[in-house]
Amino acid sequence: MPELPEVETVRRGLAPALENASLTAVIARTPKLRWPLPGDLAERLVGNRVARLRRLAKYILVEMADGCVIIIHLGMSGHMTVWPENPPPPGRHDHVDFVTDAGACIRFTDPRRFGAVLLDHIDTINDHKLLRHLGADPLSNQFGAKQLAGRLKGRASPIKAALMDQRIVAGLGNIYVCESLFRSGISPKRKSGSVQGVRAEKLAVAIRGVLADAIAAGGTSLRDHVSPDGTLGYFQHQFSVYGRQGEACPGCTCDPQITGGIRRLVQAGRSTFYCSRRQR
Repeated sequence: MPELPEVETVRRGLAPALENASLTAVIARTPKLRWPLPGDLAERLVGNRVARLRRLAKYILVEMADGCVIIIHLGMSGHMTVWPENPPPPGRHDHVDFVTDAGACIRFTDPRRFGAVLLDHIDTINDHKLLRHLGADPLSNQFGAKQLAGRLKGRASPIKAALMDQRIVAGLGNIYVCESLFRSGISPKRKSGSVQGVRAEKLAVAIRGVLADAIAAGGTSLRDHVSPDGTLGYFQHQFSVYGRQGEACPGCTCDPQITGGIRRLVQAGRSTFYCSRRQR
């Protein structure tokens, strides 16, 4: 599933084509993705101007001039492509087109149909059922060591599981949690409630740093992620631990033949990669 850096990469790629553009057509080719598409999708959007695009966790929010907000989630396999002009004929997985007054076509493609295109309003968006329980976005001013420590205090669950909980930190997934824990030197098995003080500070800094590096690299392209212009992300070439079981971690002097190198364990059904020597 695309995580925060992939969604931010998509948002940045869409912004030049959508912001300040008016929609002249909205074409929906399926009645339902993960949830049914609004029946009045075209009626509410055609003739409306896009005021701005922003991201909240793993959601893209397209704010329209009249206060309507399009909520877009890429799901497991979704992506969006900008065709400046003359888009190719739609394929079987091309579900929604947004056409602008400049002639651009922004196409939502989702083979597995776990994504979403929904509508809300700027006055009620914070109470939407998908958004109201989200924790702080780690790239926002509401996120920091103090806030993170407060969310973790008293929790007995492993820190890996806590960071995957969108109510604690919004937008993180398996890849960036593994990388952030390695960068902060914290074991994925450590109890969440013990990540306080200096540990919380190191973890908050690591999370921000890993996300910033991933966004700069265009995100991670392991399966489905591509930018709106069709380019792939390359952060997967900078992984320190994720998917590197048995290898030496960066900067480590241990011999993988003796120590086993980067280890893999399963937590809550997900693979966790870590260095047992450097992460405590």
